[in-house]
Amino acid sequence: MATIETRDGTTLYVKQWGEGRPVILLHGWPLSADSWDDHALAIAEAGMRAIAYDRRGFGRSAQPWAGYDYDTLADDLADVIAATGAENAALIGFSMGGGEVARYMSRHGGRNIRQAGLIASVVPYMLKTPDNPDGTPQSTFDGIEAGIRKDRAQFFAQFFQSFYGVGFFEHPVSQEVLDWSVSQSMLAGLHPTLACAKAFATTDFRGDLAAFSVPTLIVHGTKDETVPIDASARAAARGISGSRLIEYEGAPHGLLATHKADITRDLLAFLMERH
Repeated sequence: MATIETRDGTTLYVKQWGEGRPVILLHGWPLSADSWDDHALAIAEAGMRAIAYDRRGFGRSAQPWAGYDYDTLADDLADVIAATGAENAALIGFSMGGGEVARYMSRHGGRNIRQAGLIASVVPYMLKTPDNPDGTPQSTFDGIEAGIRKDRAQFFAQFFQSFYGVGFFEHPVSQEVLDWSVSQSMLAGLHPTLACAKAFATTDFRGDLAAFSVPTLIVHGTKDETVPIDASARAAARGISGSRLIEYEGAPHGLLATHKADITRDLLAFLMERH
């Protein structure tokens, strides 16, 4: 199975590696399912089935005009789960993908899910408001939109420097990883890129947290400049009963690459726990 069709007729690219209990991996913005490859391989080699797909509008999936709200994205996830026959699954979301995990747990009652994971996730609420003072100001998101509209390729070349914590003296990833990330991002449509940025910036998941009724792993870097930890992982850990928070000291947003071995270790240990 290379593609599935969602309930509204959108074609999504899906890849499945390995056999065994399913682990569904949701990618971040503005990347594709390929950003999970290192961990998907480790999951498959550990005797599980890694399922990853390109979000609508991104990677090799179709680019419809509508459907970039989290309700529709959670429905897409439900359609992937149904099409792949995933039962007793783990659901792991990175960055924007964490929002799909949260909305699926509430909107679809966490059906067929045994474990959940939020890695550098936007959950529960990114936007700074009077009742969310640790959030990111709207002006930051306005600047992101302006930069993308002006010169998307240049914007992402700069964006991924911060994403991976690259500085004058710090190079936690190679130039080739930076280039690969930009190339993934440029596969997405301009409209989906902008629409999803608005979705993850403005969607309030605080009401979804009570729907997490399964063991939940939360991992975040303390120097994440893309999704700061106070309004995300620490708030999510307080709101999700029985969750476990692991903080990577000094780590940036792009943990899947900068802390690849650590993520693989902690994720596999969590997946192999018996509950």
